Amino acid sequence: MNSFKIFFSLLVILVLQGFVSQVVEAQESSELVQYRNFFGIDARLVVWIVSELHLMFAAFVLGVPMFAVTVEIIGVKSGDIRFDNLAREFTKLLSAAFATTAALGGLLSFCLYGMYPGFMRYMTDVFHPIMFVYALLFFAEAFCLYGYYYSWDILKEKGKWFHIFLGIMLNVFGTTLMFLANSWATFMMSPDGIDLETGAVTSLRAAFDNFLWMPVNLHRLIANVAFGGFVVGAYAAVKFMGSKSDDDKAHYDWMGYIGNFIGLAALIPLPFAGYYLGREIYSSSPVMGNIMMGGAFSWTFIIQAILIGMLFIGGNYYLWNGMDRIEGAERYRKYIPFINIIIFFCFAVWLTPHNLPLSGEERALIGEQYHPFSKFFGVMAAKNAVVNLLILSTFFSFLIYRRANKGEIVKFSQHGNSARIALIITAGLTILYLVWYAMGLRGVELEANIKQYISPLILCIAIQIVAIVVTILMTFANKGKAAQILLLFVTVLIAVVYLAYYGFVVMEKANMVLRFLSVTQVSVVISCLIVNAVIDVFLFKNAKEVGKIRWGKIPLRSQYALLLLCVAIVTLMGLMGFIRSGLRMNWHIYGYMQDTSPGAFTPSISYMGLATALVVVLFLALVSFVFWLAGLGEKKKSSSNA
Repeated sequence: MNSFKIFFSLLVILVLQGFVSQVVEAQESSELVQYRNFFGIDARLVVWIVSELHLMFAAFVLGVPMFAVTVEIIGVKSGDIRFDNLAREFTKLLSAAFATTAALGGLLSFCLYGMYPGFMRYMTDVFHPIMFVYALLFFAEAFCLYGYYYSWDILKEKGKWFHIFLGIMLNVFGTTLMFLANSWATFMMSPDGIDLETGAVTSLRAAFDNFLWMPVNLHRLIANVAFGGFVVGAYAAVKFMGSKSDDDKAHYDWMGYIGNFIGLAALIPLPFAGYYLGREIYSSSPVMGNIMMGGAFSWTFIIQAILIGMLFIGGNYYLWNGMDRIEGAERYRKYIPFINIIIFFCFAVWLTPHNLPLSGEERALIGEQYHPFSKFFGVMAAKNAVVNLLILSTFFSFLIYRRANKGEIVKFSQHGNSARIALIITAGLTILYLVWYAMGLRGVELEANIKQYISPLILCIAIQIVAIVVTILMTFANKGKAAQILLLFVTVLIAVVYLAYYGFVVMEKANMVLRFLSVTQVSVVISCLIVNAVIDVFLFKNAKEVGKIRWGKIPLRSQYALLLLCVAIVTLMGLMGFIRSGLRMNWHIYGYMQDTSPGAFTPSISYMGLATALVVVLFLALVSFVFWLAGLGEKKKSSSNA
């Protein structure tokens, strides 16, 4: 069997070498060839499908190590072997998916060089030094991954921290690889470091660190963690539904909870990162920004809103079902209907389009072209407000779930100076950020008649700072719960109520200020989340329990929610990949190299939907097959041990 594997590997290498040599010879013999198809299939569709599949597997491979290592560290610090076993199971999924990711990456390279030789020739001329570094880092990531996975038992007793170091280096190499690849994709959207007339490279550093590079890095980093969490949650749901013993059900119930927790925790800041990326796209190219939100891609963002709403609703629904396994959680069920109403209201406003047309009779009746509801709720002022309310509501769900089986809390003063120092540092850093942003607002260069609309934003930040200080003082006085309510209340008043109203004022009189208003909302909400989360950790540390968590005793419908979350995040990943790439319209490199191939057109919504659906089905089928193979290996190992 080993001889056959070696022979087969050599055969594959020879075939790939022959393919590469043919591509190189074709390029050398005919410099005029710019495009090829794939056996009559449009090259763009082939690259679209292969690149999306590669990016989805890459997102899983990059996201899972982050929380696998975190869970392992928690296990070492707490001495709970369950966390170590869970981290190992995460890594088992990771090792199974890594080879598929690498194979899809190789296939994508062959597709690009084979079907877009002219474009790839230029990209190689610009980025060839970085491509060499990318290849070396890929080897380093592979060595760390397999070293991390296969040394688990060897380093379990005496070398645990070295094992964790391998996991940390795996994350470092993986994240660096993503950053390098992002530079190529963002260069195509916002080219820098080249002469746009001749294409000559003037600065490799500028080409690498282009205008959209860091926004995409931040957005993809957070999205990968959410993606990995929800995919792991779906894996746990399938295993839970197929488990026969109570112990297995308890294990996979716990694993599904961890996956959902990680996915939702990363999903909460994801809209902020998405807004930051969208704002920078506008700054890079107003034309591209208008196409994104008001042109050919505007309706794709309605679909995006539906998918994100499904993620928030599904995540909260799973948390509420999880209360059935917690004794004492019935005390908090009275809040769930109100949270439900808020979330569905936010969802409805978020997906409301601005240009919802009326019929002829309706238009004649009210004398307007568009529906009054869409004119009010379909604009960014309303959408920014409900997004922040949706995030705060989900955070509140987290809080009541965490304290579901907790009774009498330990007074904050009894936690000692370490708790006070931690809270002071957290609040201090948060306040420093708010002060820094407020000073930046004061220094914004705008005309006098427009700059006057900045002052209310600075006042809102000042009120939030005062609220944080009062919250800390109340917590020190052993009134932490009341302090949390106060900070949440002030944050809702500022970020949701007042700034929603002020957003309409700014839209009418000083539209340029709207971008600063949105960042102010984000800053206020994030400050509330951070401070309240740290307070909550200390409030319920060593708190008296009123009941136990009965892992495995959760309604079966909750597992279908985990599967829905996986399908939604995969679909969202495919949709956003299409938007990011499609914004270039008929340009390979925006503003410099035009796409003149037959596939250089903006797909219709139906065409995009079919292609994205195909990608989703293929990914779910592939990842299921890969995990099934990994499970076969575990069954074989268990049978041998028996």
